[in-house]
Amino acid sequence: MTTTTHLQSSRIGPAAHLTAEDVEALGREITQIRQEVLDSRGARDAAYIRRVIAAQRALELSGRAVLVLASNRRGGWALGTLMLGVAKSLENMEIGHNVLHGQWDWMRDPKIHSTTWDWDHASPPAQWKRAHNETHHTYTNILGKDNDLGYGIMRVDEAQPWKPRYLVQPVWNAINALIFEYGIAMYDLDFGDSLRNKTGFTEEKKAEIRTTLRKIGKQVTKDYVVLPALSGRHWRATLTATVTANLLRNVWSHSVIMCGHFPEGVEAFEMERLDPDETRGEWYLRQMLGSANISGPPLVHLMTGNLSHQIEHHVFPDLPSNRYAEIAPRMRELFERYGLSYNVRPLPQQVASAWHKVVRLSLPNGWLERTNRHNWRSQLRRLRRSDPPLPSPI
Repeated sequence: MTTTTHLQSSRIGPAAHLTAEDVEALGREITQIRQEVLDSRGARDAAYIRRVIAAQRALELSGRAVLVLASNRRGGWALGTLMLGVAKSLENMEIGHNVLHGQWDWMRDPKIHSTTWDWDHASPPAQWKRAHNETHHTYTNILGKDNDLGYGIMRVDEAQPWKPRYLVQPVWNAINALIFEYGIAMYDLDFGDSLRNKTGFTEEKKAEIRTTLRKIGKQVTKDYVVLPALSGRHWRATLTATVTANLLRNVWSHSVIMCGHFPEGVEAFEMERLDPDETRGEWYLRQMLGSANISGPPLVHLMTGNLSHQIEHHVFPDLPSNRYAEIAPRMRELFERYGLSYNVRPLPQQVASAWHKVVRLSLPNGWLERTNRHNWRSQLRRLRRSDPPLPSPI
């Protein structure tokens, strides 16, 4: 008699056809891919990350030089600001995120190591690693466990009961994009949970908050005091350029993360419906179903920190990011062979899909589908009365 996978009981339609034997066979194939990459890491990988770091630093210095020398010209300010924004994005995405994941620890280079790297970001590395590496990548897309899933402020799945407060989640999401590095710092502190539970802050939590405030103070001082001061009479141009570059970096990184976690077709999971003894194969399957990719040229992959290969990153979070492009065709073949949908679209389509989901889930289930030009007034009245959500159309 054929046994069924534990995930079948968690209403994951895309995987309902897989048996436990299928899932474990899938897991063995993925483990083999992982081992092949581990065995082949070497000089070309080390050279890659060193080139990226050198290029990022050169780009940032060049951008700041342009701002000092040519900021009195509109084109000079725009060029310097763009260079600075790209440098900051590159540092956060392809360098900081991946170094702190431990992807380059095997090099034994103390300057490029997850225990020593300090990134250009508001969140202290140790707290980010705990919240991201340990919590997010363990409990990927599990409602109530993964803080990256809606950042604790959004409804992200139809199974979550609708409440009127979710109507403003598109606004919250837009604000979150603008202040994303500070939002991440708050999520890493579980700040929202502490406020909602009204239990106050433990001494340990207070210490973490102080650490975060020191990190934010260090970033603010560097960006908005020291560097403008070093620019002399060009301090205003440097200050406005830095503000703009940080906004560009925040919106870019927010968009990339949205594309990997929130587009239509990405699955969310309920803890009580998952088997507590989740096997490695089932963990792999959850990462596959709970992620989406971005298609595009090599420059897109570089600027997204290779999180354009979010599926591969969730399955192999500690493998060197430059290998994801090599792994992706093999992973896609596995998806197809096991009858799963490989969620990949160009960046504009994934961003639009993610925002569509944010808006759709800000409303009761089925509200958009059942609202038209004839009944929109009565539908709005239902929202004001907080009527039970309409059933989804068949």
